[in-house]
Amino acid sequence: MELEKLGMSASLFDATRSNLVNLHAMQDATHLLISIPPIPGVGDPLLSSHTDLQRTLTDGNLQWLCYLSSTGVYGDCGGAWVDEDRAVNPNKESSKLRYAAEEGWLDLVDELDLSAFVLRLGGIYGPGRSALDTIAKRKSLSQTQKLRESKQYTARIHVADIYQAIMASMGVRSARKIYNVVDDDPAPRAEVFAFAQSLIEKIYPDLATDSTGPDSQDRIIAGEKRVSNARLKEELGVRLVHPSYRSGLQSILDSWLAESTTSSKM
Repeated sequence: MELEKLGMSASLFDATRSNLVNLHAMQDATHLLISIPPIPGVGDPLLSSHTDLQRTLTDGNLQWLCYLSSTGVYGDCGGAWVDEDRAVNPNKESSKLRYAAEEGWLDLVDELDLSAFVLRLGGIYGPGRSALDTIAKRKSLSQTQKLRESKQYTARIHVADIYQAIMASMGVRSARKIYNVVDDDPAPRAEVFAFAQSLIEKIYPDLATDSTGPDSQDRIIAGEKRVSNARLKEELGVRLVHPSYRSGLQSILDSWLAESTTSSKM
């Protein structure tokens, strides 16, 4: 397995077959980060084994638990700014399942008396997963991506800042705490693609193309929300590495150039 090649201890888990008691790593762990997305018709695959899960964690050494959720749980807010006190209103099945998973993990934590967090992430981007990569690979936008282009505002976060938020939460003792993990700039995806295009045109003009970006005719619907990260900064002291998509995309392009330079010297 790839994780084992990196020196990590890995165990395969099948929600339809596995018994959690057999996952010894969970019994020994002091920190548990849950990033598994909920499955339609099943929900959170770990929570579906609630009895085994509670027994495994109760008998273990767990001190900290964090569930990675999504800002999609807020639903359509008419372009208003929203913080963690905003009532959720998920309007998609995936977002409803996310919120159900949030509640399920927090309820479980109440029974275990652990330090627990829910991090509601914006759209994740970083090396290998960005507007730059989409353009460079000359990939067409999926139907879901095209629908996102109609939004006036979108929430996003660089993987480096997700890491920051997770590490910061490990140093705080708190139960049932929720944080929005997004950058400072809820810019529309159309704007992000335009900036990515301009970066690529300067360095790799042969990769420049208009076919991967959003169709301007699709940009007709007002954005649904602007997500605030004030609590993340104030309570966890997180200072974003990439407060805007501009620095995030520039860092990805810089890494491409560094890799290209290294390869040319070999």
